[in-house]
Amino acid sequence: MSVVSDTLLCRFVRLHSSMVIKNLSANGYRNLSIKKQELSPTVNIIYGNNAQGKTNFLEAIYFCAFGRSLRARNDAELINREKSAASICIETERATMSSTIEANLQQGKKTIKSINIDFLPMRHMKDLFGKLLVVMFSPEDLRLIKAGPSERRRFMDMEICQLSPVYYNDLREYHRALKQRNALLKSLQKNKSARDSLSIWDEQLVNYGQRIINTRMAFIKKINKTANKIHKKITQDTENLRMEYKPSVTTENFARILEKSHERDIMRGTTSDGIHTDDIEFSINGISARHFGSQGQQRTAALSAKLAEIEIIKQSKNETPILLLDDVLSELDKHRQKYLLENINDLQTIVTCTGIEEYNFKNYKLLHMEKGVIKNV
Repeated sequence: MSVVSDTLLCRFVRLHSSMVIKNLSANGYRNLSIKKQELSPTVNIIYGNNAQGKTNFLEAIYFCAFGRSLRARNDAELINREKSAASICIETERATMSSTIEANLQQGKKTIKSINIDFLPMRHMKDLFGKLLVVMFSPEDLRLIKAGPSERRRFMDMEICQLSPVYYNDLREYHRALKQRNALLKSLQKNKSARDSLSIWDEQLVNYGQRIINTRMAFIKKINKTANKIHKKITQDTENLRMEYKPSVTTENFARILEKSHERDIMRGTTSDGIHTDDIEFSINGISARHFGSQGQQRTAALSAKLAEIEIIKQSKNETPILLLDDVLSELDKHRQKYLLENINDLQTIVTCTGIEEYNFKNYKLLHMEKGVIKNV
């Protein structure tokens, strides 16, 4: 077989062992009105003026991957104001096997959400994770370093959920117990007769919290190594990036800290310590990137972390995720743009932008978005 044929065969095998979205339909989801839009397995560029629905398109994909929106506070906000329901349907292909994810939202006194996987109702949210592997990169992610701890926890949690549905279950049960404990703390401000019940919720928090700490610690250890390699390449070996997990409690002292904080927590009506206050510290050459890093350094660190997400998925799942770039290229300088584009050529990418003149894409499909409708160009 010739060298050219070998190359083509390798490209074919790699492409069909990757996860790709074959097509997407959406109706009533925000302003979208899309009938089975076919997508290229390489680069798809969605361009158009602002407020036309480009980000909504990416958000619809994200919703089918995680069962929630990146931006909305609740599902009701996702339904077009002129409609009573919203639907999204995505057909994917991985290793030549097709799969379908359907998400439906029904307006009412309470918004009803239902998700079908291959036309069968999804019973538990954890069953959705991993069905559609996605990494999304938006201008907000470039502020990952400067933002508050909650943004860094979300970055960590959403990625781990894709890799481990069990983690999602632990996280859900932890927050359920946290909600119950906080409700009890508020009631104890008026009547302390039920104080002994605190130990029940302490035990629940410790049980799930310890598992979450261990999982987070292992994840950050893994992604730190990958992100630093990427960061050194972008900075031409002049900077070392370190991502360090900063838990507010440890597996050993969590139970003791909860017990000692009873009086303070009752007075405040909320749980002061636990995995819900954890953080990730980014440092460059041993110095805090958040407090002392330049804007360029912070953006490079964020870019390294997001590209490391892709590599972690490849290693853990043995397949490439789908990359969603929401007008992020305009936020990067030419050097970082070049590095990003050179390192995403083996996965399906969906890019939104207002114009394509300044970007050097190859083998792309061009789609124009106007008022929630896409037109092939």
